[in-house]
Amino acid sequence: MRVVVFNAGSSSLKIGAFDLVEGRGPAAARQIYKASFDRFTAQGCDLNINGESARAPHTDLSSAIHAAAALLQDAGLSQIDAIGHRIAHGGAEFTGPALLDDASIARIEGLTPLAPLHNPANLEAVLVARTLWPELPHWAVFDTSFHLTNPARATTYAVPESWRALGLRRYGFHGSSHKYVALRAAEALGLPLRDLRLISLHLGNGASACAIARGASMDSSMGMTPLEGLVMGTRSGDVDPGLFGFLSRGAGMEVAEIESALHAESGLLGLTGSSDMRDVEARAAEGDAAAQLAINIYAYRARKYIGAYAAAMGGLDALVFTGGIGENSASMRRRICDGLDFLGIRLDHDRNLAVELTDRAAPQIQSYEARVNVLVTETAEQLMIACDMAESIAQQRGPKTAQPRKLPIAVSARHVHLCRASVDALFGPGYELTPDKPLRQRGHWAARERVTLHGPKGEIAHVAILGPLRPRAQIEISRTDGFALGIDAPTRQSGDLADTPQIRLIGPAGHYDTDGLIVAARHIHMNTADAEAAGLRDGARISVNLTETGRGLTFSDVLVRVTDNAFTEMHIDTDEGNAAGIVGAVSGEIVAAGQMLLAD
Repeated sequence: MRVVVFNAGSSSLKIGAFDLVEGRGPAAARQIYKASFDRFTAQGCDLNINGESARAPHTDLSSAIHAAAALLQDAGLSQIDAIGHRIAHGGAEFTGPALLDDASIARIEGLTPLAPLHNPANLEAVLVARTLWPELPHWAVFDTSFHLTNPARATTYAVPESWRALGLRRYGFHGSSHKYVALRAAEALGLPLRDLRLISLHLGNGASACAIARGASMDSSMGMTPLEGLVMGTRSGDVDPGLFGFLSRGAGMEVAEIESALHAESGLLGLTGSSDMRDVEARAAEGDAAAQLAINIYAYRARKYIGAYAAAMGGLDALVFTGGIGENSASMRRRICDGLDFLGIRLDHDRNLAVELTDRAAPQIQSYEARVNVLVTETAEQLMIACDMAESIAQQRGPKTAQPRKLPIAVSARHVHLCRASVDALFGPGYELTPDKPLRQRGHWAARERVTLHGPKGEIAHVAILGPLRPRAQIEISRTDGFALGIDAPTRQSGDLADTPQIRLIGPAGHYDTDGLIVAARHIHMNTADAEAAGLRDGARISVNLTETGRGLTFSDVLVRVTDNAFTEMHIDTDEGNAAGIVGAVSGEIVAAGQMLLAD
C-alpha cells in the first residue's frame, strides 16, 4: 500500500510518502519521498526535498499543497492509495484514525475551541487536498488519540463540573511520536512492549513527556492544549493559572493577549530572545547568564517529569530521547539524566557523545551497570500516521472470512486465585479446596470455601475462591472495591502481577499477606475455531459494542486471549457491568478488529 501523509502547521508543511506492508507496522515500512515547506513569508519559503534545500515562491499553506501535487507527480508518485492528515486535537471522541468526509470534518471543526492555533491549519490542508485528490480516501490521525488510555485521575482538572462539561480536561499531544518511540524502543531492546515501563521525552520546538506503561499511554505532560508541561521553544509550559488575573489587574492585559504570549513569546524565546536551543547553548558557553538559566530550567523541568512518571508507574525500564533537541544535544541529555542515579539512570560518556541515528537506529547510551536503559531515536510521526491509517483501512475492509458478530458478556465479581502456600496459611497445612460448581471455562471451578480481604480502610468478607491453584496468588477486585479497602489497585491483565500492591487475606486458620491485587482489565476468552472465524489472533485488541442493555456503550481496548478449549465470552468487572446497566444474560457485538498488536 502506498500512502502520502500531510503534516500541516500555520507556517509549515511536511510531506511523507510511504510504501507499507499490511499488518507489519513501522518495521516493514519504507519511506520513498520526503519534503517540507518551512517559514512561509510574503517572499516565499524554504523548501527541502529528500535532503536538498532551496528557496521556493510559495507564501502560504494552500499554495504549498498545490505545489506538492506537482512535486509528487514529478517524483513518479502518481499511484497513491490513500492520503493521511495529522490533526492535533481529536477531543475525547476520536479514539483512532477517522475517514474524512463532510460529517467527520464538521465534528473536527467543532473541536476548534480546544485547539484554535492548530486544528484550523490542519483542516485547511484537508480541504485543499480533498479538492486536489477527490478520488482518494483521506484519513485523519489525531495527536490526542494515543493518550485516551490515560486514567481519569491523570486527565481530570479539579475545576467546577460545568467547566468540565465543556470539554475542559487534559488530552495530551505528540501521540504519534510517543507511540512510535515506544514501539521502536521495545524493538531495539528485544522485549515485548507489554512488559515495559517507558518514559518518552519528545524535546523539540514543541516538547512533551509521556509515561507509557505496558504499551499504553498512562500520562502526558501536555494538557487541554499543547501549552502545558515542559519548557518549549516559544511556549511556557507549566505556569500558575493565577497569572491571568495578575496580568489583567496589574498590566491591563486581555485574555487573548496573555494566551498569545504564552504560546508565541514564552519558553526559550521569552527567557533568552531565541527559540533555538542550539543558539541558547552557544550563548551559554560564552557566559550569557540568561541562556545559562534557560538551560537549567529546561533540564530541571524535564527531570521533574521523569521522577514523577517513574513514581506513577511504580518503576522505570527505559527512558527514550527523541525530537530535535533530544536527538542532537548530548549535553542536554546529560543535564537531564544527571542526578537520577537513584532511579537507576546513568549515562555512559562515550556512548552519549557517539549517537548515530541513520536507518532508524535506536542506540543505547546508558552506562553498562545502569538499571534503566536510555535510548535515543529519531521520531517518525509521519511514518506512524501512515501505519495507523493503513491499519484502519485494513480494519474497514474487514476479515476475509465470515465474522461472528455476537459474543456473551460475563460480569466477573471479585474473587481470588490461590497458590499452595496461601491455602496452607489460610486453611491449614495440606488443606484441599472443595470444588463447588464448575465455571464456563473448562477445568475451572468455584470453591465452597471463602476468604476475607483486609485493607487499611476496611474489609470485604465472603470473597469467592476460583480453582485450580496457581503458582502465585492473584486477587481481582473492582475499582469501587479498592476504595472500600483503601488500596489503589492497578488495572492489569490476568497474570501481570509485577509491582502490584499487597493485600491481607484472612481465612479460618490464619492470614496471608501477598501482592497480586489487580483490577482485571476487560478481556475475551475465545476458542481457536471462533477466533479463526472472526479473523482474530491471540493478543489482538478490539472494541465490543453493547446494545442490549438500554444504556448502549462501546468497550474499547479489549484483549483477545485465544486457547483451544476456551469458552468464548467477554469478561468485565462489576463496575463496568453497572455502567452498562447489565441485568441477566447479555451479548456484545465486535465492532473493530485487527488492531496492531503492541505485544508483538
